[in-house]
Amino acid sequence: MAESFSLSDCDVIGFDLDHTLCRYSPQATSMLVYDGFAQYLVAERGFSKDLLNPAPKHWDFCSKGLVLDLEEGNILKLAEDGAVLRASHGTKSLSLDEIVELYGQKREWKHFKTISEEFARSAKYFFYDNYFDLPGVLLCARIVDLLGEREGTKKYDFWKDVIAAIEHNYNSSAFREGAGLFFPALKENPSKYLLPCPESVKSWIRKLKEEGKIIILITSSHSDYCRLLCEHILGENFEELFDIIITNALKPGFFSQIPHQRHFRVLENDQEQDSLPFLEKPGWYSHGNWVHLYDLLKKISNKPEPKVVYFGDSMRSDIFAAHHYSNWETVLVLEELRDNNDMEHKEHKETKFESLKKRVKYEVTEPKAPQSPSKQWGSVFVDSLKSIQDEEETFVPTWYSNCIRAYSTIAIPSIESIAELPLDYKFTRFSEKNSNNDGYYPQAPRELAYIDEPDALMMSQMRTKCACF
Repeated sequence: MAESFSLSDCDVIGFDLDHTLCRYSPQATSMLVYDGFAQYLVAERGFSKDLLNPAPKHWDFCSKGLVLDLEEGNILKLAEDGAVLRASHGTKSLSLDEIVELYGQKREWKHFKTISEEFARSAKYFFYDNYFDLPGVLLCARIVDLLGEREGTKKYDFWKDVIAAIEHNYNSSAFREGAGLFFPALKENPSKYLLPCPESVKSWIRKLKEEGKIIILITSSHSDYCRLLCEHILGENFEELFDIIITNALKPGFFSQIPHQRHFRVLENDQEQDSLPFLEKPGWYSHGNWVHLYDLLKKISNKPEPKVVYFGDSMRSDIFAAHHYSNWETVLVLEELRDNNDMEHKEHKETKFESLKKRVKYEVTEPKAPQSPSKQWGSVFVDSLKSIQDEEETFVPTWYSNCIRAYSTIAIPSIESIAELPLDYKFTRFSEKNSNNDGYYPQAPRELAYIDEPDALMMSQMRTKCACF
């Protein structure tokens, strides 16, 4: 495989919608998602009202790459080999001794092999990898706290209630019927929650079409909600930007359910109609599967094996699924890189004291943005692995960081970040031949450099601590 990647070599450019082409206002949307679930649990499932209205400080708990252990009520941050790096019971952080007591000297989580091989979901655990899910990790942690405080619970069966809250807010008819809290709020005031799509991105998509690329949109959002989003961020003529639109794709099943593929369905006034055994022409469809889509792409590209790249934000639903089952190139849209680059840019313009003062003010007055680093969980890319015997500390990639390298072709902070690059720009791809820092554009997270330079990280941490006094 080539060590570089270029969009000019691709015949088909595919996009996810939510948190990929469509960016959300992170704080407002996170609070809306949380409130929708919490209000349902209180009103319909009898949970304590204390679950409502989390304080701004609580939002620091949200971080990508965490796993909820539903058997124990613990939230875990894992190393690339599955060792538990950090853990909490509910929102309460566990000490190293407590982690070893629960998971043994090697700190092995028993379900790691299953989840790491297939990203399969289970009644025993849940993996948090996208911004719609992240408010749920705080919600579940607070449920564990409340159950422990009030009932002394040690076994947890609340997951069925959380699933019911999700289905109530996001089921197929919720947008049309105005059910739940999420869709009614978006319909009433989309500008509060949706960020405008930059003109550079819209011009870039048009340029891709002019260059003969086939442009597709594959989203698990339903057609009515997709229409609202696209009209708001792309304009009323958004359909002209795409050759094929697929809504209610039910990813990752769109890629993974082989040989029992879901058939595509035609749409009429956003209502699903007849089932199609195969696709004959470009258009707007729902459900479906990548095999039948790829057959159509062969036909309209006039190539036996058209090369496809897919942009998405979810490791489980977009990146792993498209890479593992379809062997497509994948571009991970990772807003943590945006925050990383923004912070570095600010540090060049401000004194450390000014930067620290602004961050403290921000944390106190409003919830942390979900892509911003968490004090409780640390970097999503790297963490320290401490030895309980001699307290020796080594720095290792997280499991989430390892997934990025394993299943993404490249990772970018936003589509906007590459929209003005030449079409034949050569990105350095993730590969075993390249270093940990390659594959990220425009630059790798600073923490990754510390894996090979642990002393540099320790000095950086010391300077940070000193700056706080």
